[in-house]
Amino acid sequence: MNAQIEQSETVQQSRQIEQLVEGRATSDGAGVKLTRLLGQDLQRRLDPFLMLDAFASESADDYIAGFPNHPHRGFETLTYLLVGRMRHRDNAGHEGLLETGGMQWMTAGRGIVHSEMPEQKDGLLAGFQLWINLPAADKMVPAWYRDVQSPDIPQFGRAGARVRVLAGASHGVTGPIQRPKTEPLVLDLELPAGTRFEQPLPAGHNAFFYVHGGEVEVAGRIAGRGRMAVLSTNPRADGVALHALADSRVLLVAGAPLGEAIVQHGPFVMNSREQIEQAVYDYQHGRFGFNNSD
Repeated sequence: MNAQIEQSETVQQSRQIEQLVEGRATSDGAGVKLTRLLGQDLQRRLDPFLMLDAFASESADDYIAGFPNHPHRGFETLTYLLVGRMRHRDNAGHEGLLETGGMQWMTAGRGIVHSEMPEQKDGLLAGFQLWINLPAADKMVPAWYRDVQSPDIPQFGRAGARVRVLAGASHGVTGPIQRPKTEPLVLDLELPAGTRFEQPLPAGHNAFFYVHGGEVEVAGRIAGRGRMAVLSTNPRADGVALHALADSRVLLVAGAPLGEAIVQHGPFVMNSREQIEQAVYDYQHGRFGFNNSD
């Protein structure tokens, strides 16, 4: 789905890069090698976002064991594949297959047990998983997910840039996922060298971007490949302007903070220790699943 924008939306004053973050090598699931860019140390600063992992490998040994059955409660996830294939199954019998350029949005809500397993035995696998918090009032909603394959992700061109809208809206182009409380904006940007891309942002939203190819400059500060940039919250700034110093790929993320307590225990994110204890109990007693209303 392509949509060429006609209206002009410019940024008068760009936010600045407040902090550059170098990802931490880690592993998850059955030993899948990841780079953790956003972790618990930044959860309050980048509320409502809880975690961002990047994965990229040409060696099947780094990822083929995948993520066998594991639980979640209390938040949402966006999984986006730049290249490769990933099959997911849950404990209610649902399954789907993500392919290159596709995404999955999952609402864990009151609880789900699922697996995410790469299908190929060799070749490149690359992508991201972003965790987005749920408001306290929505922590126990029924689990839900949606797969969106690459042809169904809206995209547009602007001044040489190619923009894919995964969530929210950009320059009049609306993505497949909308959330009225956290208002997430997630854009995949391809910026040829010399391109300038401007994205208006609400003053109260937290925002960051990750450079997974090339090098970009924002308000005089440079972010190179492999760096995540936390953007300032200057109330006078009306958005962000990114200038590509080389052919670049950037994941740009913004959202409305919830301002609520965050208590995380592994795959459970709630608002209190008592709720975490209940989540562990419910999981151990088989109360996670699409059809369970306990």
